This record gives sequence, structure tokens and C-alpha cells, in this order.
Amino acid sequence: MDFLKGLLIRLASTAVAFWLATLLIPGITLDSDSATETVTTLVLVAVIFGVVNAVLQPIIKTVGCGFYLLTLGLIALVVNGLLFLLTSWIAGEAGLPFHVDGFWPAAVLGALFVGIVTWVLGAVLDRD
Repeated sequence: MDFLKGLLIRLASTAVAFWLATLLIPGITLDSDSATETVTTLVLVAVIFGVVNAVLQPIIKTVGCGFYLLTLGLIALVVNGLLFLLTSWIAGEAGLPFHVDGFWPAAVLGALFVGIVTWVLGAVLDRD
């Protein structure tokens, strides 16, 4: 039961982080007509983002570990921005009204912002 609780907390905090990113970061848009469509889109985008990160991030870190060492981990900003753009592309292909305009500054700042907000909300909400 704790696993399911943690998964739901992470999903909700990521969805809230995406919502805040659409409000605060220029270039990240969510064009929906109703509150229900907005919430559904945010949850689905959070699921897409989680799957993309869970599948691709370990592969990229393993293959590109030399770049991570060479840049002292700063390449992670580029990788996270590209994964954020990939999430936007997959959401667009799925017909979801979520869009990121470009790599810089929208995708990089969006990925950084979503990561920080998700971490903070997860730390606050996951208290036993």
C-alpha cells in the first residue's frame, strides 16, 4: 500500500508541477477548454514524463557517463531539456493540448522547474 501511496503522491506532485510550469514559464502552454480537460491532460502528461524518464534516463546516463563526468553533471540540464521536449512531442502525438515551444529556454527551464517542484512537493506530502 505504501508503494501505491508513493506513486500517487509522485503523480499528483508532477501534475501540479506541470500546471505551475504552464503558468510561470513562457513557451510552455496548455490549451484546454475546461477544468476537467486540464486536469486530465496534466495527469496524462505527468504519466508520459514519468515513463520517458524511467525508460530513457538510465540508458542515457549509462551510455553518456563520460559526458556526465567531463561536464561535471551539467549535461544533465541538456538531457532533461531534451526529455521534456520529447514528452511534449509524445503528448502532441497523443492529441493532448500540451506544448513546449523550444529547447531554450522553455524546455530546459521547464524540466528544471518541474524537477524542483516535484521534489519539494514529494518531500512535503510524503511525511508519515
